[in-house]
Formats: sequence, structure tokens, C-alpha cells
Amino acid sequence: MDFSQSDFDRLLVAEHTRKTSELNYAKDPLDAENLTKWGGALLELAQFQTVSDAKKMINDAISKLDEALMISPSKHETLWCMGNAHSTSAFMTTNLDEAKVSFDKAAQFFQRAVDADPGNELYQKSLEVAAKAPELHMEFQKAAAGQQTMAGSPSSSSTANAGKKKKKSSDLKYDIFGWIILAVGIVAWVGMAKSNVPPPPPR
Repeated sequence: MDFSQSDFDRLLVAEHTRKTSELNYAKDPLDAENLTKWGGALLELAQFQTVSDAKKMINDAISKLDEALMISPSKHETLWCMGNAHSTSAFMTTNLDEAKVSFDKAAQFFQRAVDADPGNELYQKSLEVAAKAPELHMEFQKAAAGQQTMAGSPSSSSTANAGKKKKKSSDLKYDIFGWIILAVGIVAWVGMAKSNVPPPPPR
């Protein structure tokens, strides 16, 4: 995986937030804000892992966010972050039934976040996207299957078409993960600002 400078900065910030949250948890395990930041950092770090490691990290994030919601059930930042965790988890699985369960959970958490903070445009947007997510997931799986089929039977006459299809698939993947990355990225940066960590120096 190629890392840009901004990716590397985000990775450092997320890792710092994770470590800080872990230390704070040892001092005060009932701090819902801290648990939310910890979950957000794990979601951010999951982007830089292999699929199997990312799944473990997302499950760990869901566990931390669940703990936060047991302490503060109507904390909208945590509800929204939990929605993102379930969305990300759904896109990581190829099983449509499993994905649907995760998407349904994500939509429920986004709805609760909107109910808790009705004026928040980001929460509204997340809820709108969640409604389209199962369809995006199916398209993504079809595109991925199409790429595998093309890879198995190369034909000189269809090279141009294959290139177009591959590009479309890549664009779709970017759209899906771009939204997730934007969402969890915001959580990490908000968490960082609240914990008074200086941002990476501008370059």
C-alpha cells in the first residue's frame, strides 16, 4: 500500500489518539468521550490494515463504542461513530446477508444520532448514504466479481472494454471507501482536537 504524506499524518494522529485513550481508560474506564475517541481511532487505523486485521480492529472499535453507549446511551458522536463502524464492517464482507444485518444496524445508529442532534448535516448525510449502502455493496461485489472473471480469461479484443470496466470498478470502490474514510477521518480529527494534540505541521 502506498502512503501519501497526509495518510502518514492521519496514521500518526490515530495511533497517538489510540495510545492516549488506552492510558486514559486505565485511569477512568467510565469516560464515554474517551471510549468514543478510542473507537474512532481504531476505525481510522483499520484503513491501513489487511482485510483480516481491519475486521478485528473494527470489531474492537464496536466493542469500545458499545461500552461508551452503555455509559452514555444518547451521546450522538458515539451513535454516529457506531453507524460508521457497522457500515465499514458491511463493506468488508462479501456475504450479502451479513452485510445487510450490518447496514441495518448502521442505519439505526445514524437515525439515533440524527434524533439526538437533528440539526447536524453530517449525520443527516450519513443517514441518506446508509439507505443507498446495500445497493452500493451489491454493485461493488458485482464489479469485483467481473474483474476476477476478466482476469481469468484475457482476450485481446476485449482489452479496451476490460480497461473501462476496471476503471469503473475502481471508481466505485473509491466512492464507497472515500465516504467511509471521510466519515471516520472526521471522528479522529475531532477527537484529536478535543484532546489538545497539536495537528501535524503544515508542509
